[in-house]
Amino acid sequence: MDNKFKFIDNPSEQISNIKDYLFRILANWKWFVLTIAIAFAIAYYVNISTQKIYGLSTTIAVNEKQNPLFSSGTNIAFNWGGVSDRVESIRKALTSRSHNEKVISRLNFYVDYLKDGRFRREDTYGETPFTIKLQPNQYQLLNTLFKIDFIDNGRFELSVDFNEETAYKLINYKDESFKDFKENKKHFSKVFLIDEYVNLPFLKAQIELVNNATDLKGQSFYFQLKSINQVAGQYRNVRANGLTGTSLIELSLTGPNKNRIVDYLNETVKVLAEHELDEKTNYARSTKEFIDAQFRNTSDSLKLIEDKIGKFKQENSIYQLSAEGGEIYSQTVSLDKMQEQLGDRIAYFNNLENYIKTHTNFINIPAPAIINIEDGSISGMVGKLTELSIKKEKLSKEVTANHPSLIAINQEVETTRKVLLENLSSLRNQTKITLDNSKNRLKTYNYELDKLPKKEQKLLNYQRKYSLTESNYVFLMQKRYEADIAIAASVSDISVLDTAKDTGQGSILPRTQFNYMIALLLGTILPLFVIIAKEVLDTRIHSTEDIEKISPIPVLGVVGNKGTESNLAVFTKPKSGVAESFRALRSNIQFLFTRSTKDKCKTIMVTSSVSGEGKTFVSINMATVFALGGKKTILVGLDLRKPKIFDDFDVSNEKGVVNYFIGEENIEAIIQKTKITNLDVIVAGPVPPNPSELLIGTATDELINSLKENYDYIILDTPPIGLVSDAVELLKYADSTLYIVRQNYSQKGMLKMINEKYIKEEISNISIVLNDFTMKLSYGGYSNGYGYGYGYGKYANGYVGEEAPKSLLKKIFKRKKG
Repeated sequence: MDNKFKFIDNPSEQISNIKDYLFRILANWKWFVLTIAIAFAIAYYVNISTQKIYGLSTTIAVNEKQNPLFSSGTNIAFNWGGVSDRVESIRKALTSRSHNEKVISRLNFYVDYLKDGRFRREDTYGETPFTIKLQPNQYQLLNTLFKIDFIDNGRFELSVDFNEETAYKLINYKDESFKDFKENKKHFSKVFLIDEYVNLPFLKAQIELVNNATDLKGQSFYFQLKSINQVAGQYRNVRANGLTGTSLIELSLTGPNKNRIVDYLNETVKVLAEHELDEKTNYARSTKEFIDAQFRNTSDSLKLIEDKIGKFKQENSIYQLSAEGGEIYSQTVSLDKMQEQLGDRIAYFNNLENYIKTHTNFINIPAPAIINIEDGSISGMVGKLTELSIKKEKLSKEVTANHPSLIAINQEVETTRKVLLENLSSLRNQTKITLDNSKNRLKTYNYELDKLPKKEQKLLNYQRKYSLTESNYVFLMQKRYEADIAIAASVSDISVLDTAKDTGQGSILPRTQFNYMIALLLGTILPLFVIIAKEVLDTRIHSTEDIEKISPIPVLGVVGNKGTESNLAVFTKPKSGVAESFRALRSNIQFLFTRSTKDKCKTIMVTSSVSGEGKTFVSINMATVFALGGKKTILVGLDLRKPKIFDDFDVSNEKGVVNYFIGEENIEAIIQKTKITNLDVIVAGPVPPNPSELLIGTATDELINSLKENYDYIILDTPPIGLVSDAVELLKYADSTLYIVRQNYSQKGMLKMINEKYIKEEISNISIVLNDFTMKLSYGGYSNGYGYGYGYGKYANGYVGEEAPKSLLKKIFKRKKG
């Protein structure tokens, strides 16, 4: 016979183990229900208490839009279009602090409107029946909560609480300056009329109703003033995402108030469009400013010359030129115009050269739009330099000085600047040569002019000046008209495709369904984790399956809880489930005896790993069940260290095995009768100092041999084999050994020693009895009526002395019927 313990790799057993494990988990369904209910309750509270966050968006297109009224050849518009910002630059601008501050200032977002909610003060921007109109250039109390209680539709009470330990500050929103404020009162309150000017040391404002609001009585609101810097930081989380492959930007923002989000998104696009338009028309506006200044001077000069001509004609009685004077006039006027234009060009070249050499920012570069420059490269390079300067300024706000893109644009600016300076120098020299030639031609006509009469010479000079000034006046008027049209016809590169709008969107936070899913998941996982951890860390024996997994020793049977105060369970309740389990053991143990001992006295040794596993209880009831079966039986108490069996049989422990071992008494003197027919008992007697030496002596052999001659069954109640070696020495006397394991008490590791002895064949004819067994759903997946036995179940009715426990519903129905 191969007694080696082997694990069976049987798929069906593995499946059975999995099913058993699942049954154990399902047996704790009440914990799952409880934890899931708690998790759902927490999720519900989180869903209703967490501040609702909404998300809205707007979509804009970034496309360069040229004015169709102007072409590159139009004088005033050769560079009017300016620079078209790219998507990335727009994205950076939308999230910049300076941009956010403009939007906040326009919308007065530094005023918070609040109202008491269920869990917090809620933001009621756009929902309050009033607005706060702050007086400009006045100091207002910062970061302090003001309360407004409406008395009726025309009056309200303004109140504020002060803390002596708090350092209060006042802010002037015009220049964003601060100053300290100290209030001695802990509480301030005063009644004001609607639209009345509130003139307090810490607040100067008016409360204005919105849309003639009514039914205000009893309503309470709060408002609080913050600095623009504080509020700007809250809107840095605006998202500007470029849509791949397009020039579209989706601008989105989240927050607790949809009205505030809608206003902010729409206003930020509006501010952006205005800013981009200003940047785009910057060149045209600077040109118009220059033209306006020149136009005013020319207009004054023209009027002055006109007055002088009229006065000269009246004083000298000369009203027109002679034929010769008229010819000279026509020739000199054209030369004068040419020289003026050439002089203006040279002056502009000098001015432009000086500006480029002395400045590093070329956004406000002098405009050449009113100067007729024949070489178009100058105008093109001026426009390119302006464009590059705008790009450089925007990029410098977004990246560091060492960023490759900024370094590249700096190099491009410098290259364009040098080329422009070279072209200016060359063109200026050419213009000077042309001017000198014109002056030489004019000298010839001036020589002819000197031959005319003095009065006619003077009149001709007046008319030359008037004609030159008049042509310049007309030219400037035309250029100013072109500049006005250019500015008026300008359109921004930013266009709105989809404005932000509250269409009843639900909140994005809290994510209600997700929270309930997490609650369900955690409510399931947490108890599952605890159960698995408990199973993994559990080292106790709970079922026969546990025994079969850790020990090769066969299980003879199971014994339920005794259900009585004494250990005489079989005798006191012979029809109980526990009595039936011992009868099953009596039947099963017969298969352990060899053929040679079939008709002889049989010795059964009962032991366990440690004290408390029910070894004595099993010994007493095994002896009882044999005696009640008509077999002459004797129970011998060999646990000399902790004698117990005398209490259950109400016999004396003064004389016992110990007295026989030391020679004080003979066998007949230590045998005591019990109230159970066919059952005698030998108690342990007084506790000796050397129990091991007494048990291994020859007296034990004599005692066992003598008892075999007179009894059919000898039941030996021995010490725990896991604690002392006494029981090991007694194994040689046993025809069969019962090793007691107690459910939910015995440790799995306690079987290690007996397993080793069994595998080494040092012990034979040994079986395990599972004691104090109660079959539950968590251990096996089945249930029975009384919970005892091995192989019975709910079909054990009739073998028990009392009714099986009824369910609560059955008890209630039975009580109603009664």
